[in-house]
Amino acid sequence: MEAGFPAASPGDLEAVRRSASRIRNAQVAALARASKEDIDKDWAAIRDAAHPRIHAFIATSDIHLEHKLRMTRPQVLKAAAEAVKYAKSFTENVEFSAEDGSRSDPDFLCQVFQAAVEAGATTVNLPDTVGYAMPEEFGALICYVLKHTPDIHKVILSVHCHNDLGLATANSLAGLKAGARQVEVTINGIGERAGNTSLEEVVMALYTRKEHVGLTTRINTKEIHPASRLTSM
Repeated sequence: MEAGFPAASPGDLEAVRRSASRIRNAQVAALARASKEDIDKDWAAIRDAAHPRIHAFIATSDIHLEHKLRMTRPQVLKAAAEAVKYAKSFTENVEFSAEDGSRSDPDFLCQVFQAAVEAGATTVNLPDTVGYAMPEEFGALICYVLKHTPDIHKVILSVHCHNDLGLATANSLAGLKAGARQVEVTINGIGERAGNTSLEEVVMALYTRKEHVGLTTRINTKEIHPASRLTSM
């Protein structure tokens, strides 16, 4: 469960802290930019969790490097590795995300993932941050990353898709079929802009069409409707 982004505000930090202190039967993750300040706030929020995870991210697409980060590729590589190493000093469970990964140069994306794995990440996440990808190209990108990142077999490869073009679930399923083994979802598809991948759609697609993807989850499908109603209240 990714409980929030502690560096966003004192309220977010407190909300994540309360979730982490009360939820004992699941991993509780906190999101952070690739900075020591954000990671410190993450740890302040989740240090009492039974199973804490720090999730650090930095953009890897050239358009984000030029216009948002104003960083070079070598600087991003260095920042990614340093963030993962610093997060690892608090917890063994560290996820790294390449923001705007679907619009990134595939070879640079593989370099960044390799740097994150070498620094100690246990999960690496490939997001379609602006909901730009088509299922066939997103699946192909997952295949490329799995083939060209030397140590990718040591970690879990995750996908995180947005719904700007109405393709978040289709892209997530394509990523799973191509070899990803974690999919980041939200109840009722809640998320930025048009939303994130819907938990209920992914779970039921895997359940009803298991012969197509060949994967299962341990989600109790009887709890989907109550969770949906609770979240929408």
